[in-house]
Amino acid sequence: TLSLMQMAKISSVLQIHQAQKKLLYIAILTYPTTGGVTASFGMLGDIII
Repeated sequence: TLSLMQMAKISSVLQIHQAQKKLLYIAILTYPTTGGVTASFGMLGDIII
């Protein structure tokens, strides 16, 4: 449950980072990237490598 709360906090801060401050978020996915990381933080990036 703690990790889910942290994920919500980071996602909301990332939204502020991208929308209000108009900054770029580059997600670099390396092997092995698990499904949870890909679904939560990985696909939120403006550029995904």
